Amino acid sequence: MSNKTKGKLGEKLAKEFLLKNGFEILETNFRYSRMAEIDIIASKGNILYFVEVKYRTTNAFGMPFEAITKFKLDKIKMCAQYYLSTTKRNYKTYRISAVSIVDSEIKFIDNILF
Repeated sequence: MSNKTKGKLGEKLAKEFLLKNGFEILETNFRYSRMAEIDIIASKGNILYFVEVKYRTTNAFGMPFEAITKFKLDKIKMCAQYYLSTTKRNYKTYRISAVSIVDSEIKFIDNILF
């Protein structure tokens, strides 16, 4: 399975997980530039979530969350700021979160802080 195929599968599983847990999916693969992308933008209540998805078939090379570096988080923040400046909806709170998938185990980390 190619990395692109794995990425699409991970995003599909993450969307299903978020929907089951009461989130509304607003955007997928939202791009600010060629260098900055947010996998999923979702809302729940009056909170906007910018979600990074990390999928692995095994944890032999570490847990998926470990792949979210400060550099990656900075790109997500830049893209999130752009989205907030262009959306017509008014959100009082937003969070950068992550969905980690290893095989069939899904974990959600809310409000990543570095």
